[in-house]
Amino acid sequence: MRAMTQDIQTHGEALVSAARAGDDKTARRHTDFFVLNHYVDEGIPYWERAVAEGDAFSHFTLARYRKVRGDRPAAEALYRAVAERHIESAYGLGVLLKENGDPEAAEWFRHGWEWGGHLDCKIELGKLLAAEGRLDEAATFLMDDAGLGDIAVFRWVKLFESIGEQFAQVAELLDIAETAAAYGDAETAAERAAEVTGPLLDLEEHFRDYPALADKAAGHYRRAAALTEQARVAQASFLAITTDYEAWPEARALLVQAHEAGYEGASFGLGILHSERGEIAEAEHWYEVSYGHGNRRAAWKLGLLCKWQQRYEDAERWFRKAGENNADVVAQLDDIAALRAEDDTSVPGDPDPRGLTALRERAEAGDTGAAYAYGDALYERPGVDPRALVRWWEPAAAAGDPDAAYDLGDLYGKVGEPELRDAWYRKAAEAGHHYACQRMGWLSEQHYDFQEAERWYERAAGSGEPLHAMLAGKLKAQRGAYAEAEPLLRTAWEECAEESGGTEAAGYYGLVLHRLGRLAEAVEPLQAAAEDWDEDVRPRYSRDDLTVLSRMVKPRKELKAVNAALAE
Repeated sequence: MRAMTQDIQTHGEALVSAARAGDDKTARRHTDFFVLNHYVDEGIPYWERAVAEGDAFSHFTLARYRKVRGDRPAAEALYRAVAERHIESAYGLGVLLKENGDPEAAEWFRHGWEWGGHLDCKIELGKLLAAEGRLDEAATFLMDDAGLGDIAVFRWVKLFESIGEQFAQVAELLDIAETAAAYGDAETAAERAAEVTGPLLDLEEHFRDYPALADKAAGHYRRAAALTEQARVAQASFLAITTDYEAWPEARALLVQAHEAGYEGASFGLGILHSERGEIAEAEHWYEVSYGHGNRRAAWKLGLLCKWQQRYEDAERWFRKAGENNADVVAQLDDIAALRAEDDTSVPGDPDPRGLTALRERAEAGDTGAAYAYGDALYERPGVDPRALVRWWEPAAAAGDPDAAYDLGDLYGKVGEPELRDAWYRKAAEAGHHYACQRMGWLSEQHYDFQEAERWYERAAGSGEPLHAMLAGKLKAQRGAYAEAEPLLRTAWEECAEESGGTEAAGYYGLVLHRLGRLAEAVEPLQAAAEDWDEDVRPRYSRDDLTVLSRMVKPRKELKAVNAALAE
């Protein structure tokens, strides 16, 4: 331990001296000592001193860890201080600003590419062009001066060209449809207009990353909707999906218009959108209308809604109407029978649960606790869109409810918003939410900030969950804190031997017992780990992640050493 402390001090002082002398190469070499050995806590005081001396790479390194540890304003300030003269900091600043939704990000990506030839900056500029709808420009820009080794560039060029081709296909179909309509061929016009919805639906996964493409798609949907009610229904769904319900009144109006014009599919669409918003009574009404038009899928949806409300008699009736010989229907009917047996009652629930209705009324009146409870009630309901719950959970999360903040983080993860996901997880973790602490530990591990990860996992272990104890104990064992790790790993080994993490707990518990000289006790967990390690543990980690693999316990090797020591 003393030798390690001396080594850290030697490298740290050498780093500061190199920074003072303007020796960038030497300063970076000593920074690498801290980064590659994962001595982030020990490196921070020296990076701070080197930053004061003007060392650019220390600015960059410290900014990275400030960002990982949640201090984004400090990270931005550090990047900005040297971004003009340091390419990696220009890129780091661009990424941070892009995550914040700040258009200034483009300036720093451009600087990083034009001044320093940073390939990732070029790719980000291309993606920003695509986000503005300039797909051809984006592809041309990325291909300019691209070398054979620029594989990442070709991936994005291929994507943008493919999106452009799909839009061209849609435009061609619409041209044909509108020409047919002009000549009085309404049937052909409607058929071609209906065909555009498939390619447009395929593009929806890109609209969040490239907002101008959503605007372009909206124009195509409007053209198609003018020719067929089927496309009008698709346009309504598009509006609800891509605007996070901001355009809900417009979407609903389109569906009602299609319904009033006689298009039978509109009522089913109204049922779906009301259901996704958690508007149960409205959803049931429109599904019933749809079933009246002969749509058996509506009966299935009604069965699920009634089952969720514990209206078992209604649920059984609707499921049977969906098709009694259907295997899924049979499974649902069996499940209802089991639920009735568990409850020891066959009394159906309230057709319109007054408690839930009252809860929603309080939520809409501004009661944050009621809003969170209402969203929570909807969470497990079949067909609900996670984005529809944000408006119910966000007020409570913003007010400091750690459960609401954690659940909101989960929602943002499901809808592909990693920055918002991690921000809410952090808020929940800082308020003491154990599962959020585990999430923050995982995030720190992804950045190889194992010291920060250990702290988060140790806080998570306060929940008493064996898996949390294993995660904290594992990192302690990896840094050689065997006495600290032992009680955590003992808990994990004893309580989750047959569960997720049990094999890993066995391996690290055996390692710790070996290092503490408790050889006889180490045999059993090491044998259990050695037997199942390749099947249970190795597949969870990438073969290419040499950092993680180099830190991983080797149960067979440990067991061999223990047995040899016992034999002696």
